[in-house]
Amino acid sequence: MDERRRLQVLCELGLLDTPPEERFDRIVRTAARLFRVPVALVSLVAEDRQWFKARLGVEATQTSRDVSFCGHAILTPEPLVVLDAEQDERFARNPLVIGAPYVRFYAGHPVRGPEGHKVGTLCLIDHVPRRFSEEDRRALADLAAWVELELNLGALREAREALTGSGSTR
Repeated sequence: MDERRRLQVLCELGLLDTPPEERFDRIVRTAARLFRVPVALVSLVAEDRQWFKARLGVEATQTSRDVSFCGHAILTPEPLVVLDAEQDERFARNPLVIGAPYVRFYAGHPVRGPEGHKVGTLCLIDHVPRRFSEEDRRALADLAAWVELELNLGALREAREALTGSGSTR
């Protein structure tokens, strides 16, 4: 993975540190309802932090990348599923597990920007260990594809506006 280019693509999306948008908020609400989890996030993974473009169930707008589960998820070829973080040696001592928000279950599906680079995740978090079936994995993949669609639609809209001047059509 070309981390430098991945970060450049993330910045080019122009979404970091922007106000909430209903198009992403709708996705996390749907994910939380579908999976019956208290926390759902669209997380964008920057160089030193993960920033939440959409969030449900947490007050924080970002966390340090070095403690983020999503930072691991963008490095894996498959979605990252942690059934019980207290029992997983990678995360058992993580401050997000031993303290608020007390992550026990995590499922994060990478989302890709316009060039295919993994720029973040759609993730689900629960405070109790859980199971996660193949059907659950497919449903999470579908929702992550929805996030990607929204990411790419924004990039396409900006490109069209750049080609047509100030956004007006001819």
